[in-house]
Amino acid sequence: MIKIERNKLVLFGAGKIGRSFIGQLFSRGGYEVVFIDVRKPLIDELNRRGNYRVVIKGDLESVITIENVRGVFGGDTEKVIVEMASARIVAVSVGSNGLKAISPLIAKGLVQRYKTGNATPLDIIIAENLRNAAEFLNQELKHYLPDGFPLDERVGLIETSIGKMVPIMLKKDMDEDILQVFAEPYNTLILDKQAFKNPMPDIEGLAPKENMKAWVDRKLFIHNLGHAATAYLGYKYNSKFVYLYEALAIPEIKSEVSETMMQAATVLLAKYPEEFSMKSLTEHIDDLLYRFQNKALGDTIYRVGCDLIRKLSPDDRLVGAILLASQLKLPYERILHALLCACQFRATDENGNMLPADLQFIDIYNRGLPEVFKTVCGLDEKFISSLKIKDFSK
Repeated sequence: MIKIERNKLVLFGAGKIGRSFIGQLFSRGGYEVVFIDVRKPLIDELNRRGNYRVVIKGDLESVITIENVRGVFGGDTEKVIVEMASARIVAVSVGSNGLKAISPLIAKGLVQRYKTGNATPLDIIIAENLRNAAEFLNQELKHYLPDGFPLDERVGLIETSIGKMVPIMLKKDMDEDILQVFAEPYNTLILDKQAFKNPMPDIEGLAPKENMKAWVDRKLFIHNLGHAATAYLGYKYNSKFVYLYEALAIPEIKSEVSETMMQAATVLLAKYPEEFSMKSLTEHIDDLLYRFQNKALGDTIYRVGCDLIRKLSPDDRLVGAILLASQLKLPYERILHALLCACQFRATDENGNMLPADLQFIDIYNRGLPEVFKTVCGLDEKFISSLKIKDFSK
């Protein structure tokens, strides 16, 4: 029987959230953090150093050195399986698309762990901004697990709400240090208290919630929605704006973003009246607008607004909020306006390039707005015809 290492986290994904947030919290909480990633130079450097730097971008810049870390190359399947078999806890931070890709490997690790005869369940923290993430991963794992595997009894799938903001780093910053990562001071990981099979780790920064679905929706329909609205309204106002704080320095844009977020808050309050109050949601919006204006973070309109096919999909920040508002018979005209502005979003990165997927979006948009609503937003003809769209090009 393989012995479970009491304070060991296996973390799939050594990206910005993985390093600046999940890895940081658990390392500082006394855990050894074993990163699994397919970027071999990054893994090699982790193993050479055994630490990395998180640069906190706030009113005063500071640097945190994260110790007790190492890495395993994601292509080395046998080593990954061995690490999983002895882990106290596993986390995944690979993006919603990556979650599907790593499911076969996680399934192999679960089978190996089960074969050892170890009765200790394994908790997996899903550090992704994805609605119904636990259900999604559960279904993916079932594709690769043998019949009769006791997934529901032996594995806790813990959804989270990732509120930490990390900007795109410039090439010069990455060339300076492949391991360093920038992030804001915010450091609270909201996660599903009910989903743990083992006692929840006693780590500063973990914020367990009873009704996790409500908190995932709060992240999506207030934080993500407000972030995106800032980018789309800011770009429409002045396509030469680079940073988010430039847009929010314009009083009319800040006011409209705030009103859009408040409209979404009204929808959220109607959906979860026992979880939230208008006072708490208003305070959350005020805090987010303050954080969005963090100049030191250097967050760009391009980063926040790009990837339109994903961000305008039916379950995402804007269309999802519109559909929920419609279901609850509540107004959504401000959210719709942000969606219309998104359709004209053409921001580029520091090299003047658009995201390749956004070029695909433009091809769809060129066939007409109804085609975007059908193909990207997943709206039916009846709903599209009910939308009262004014001329927003002026």
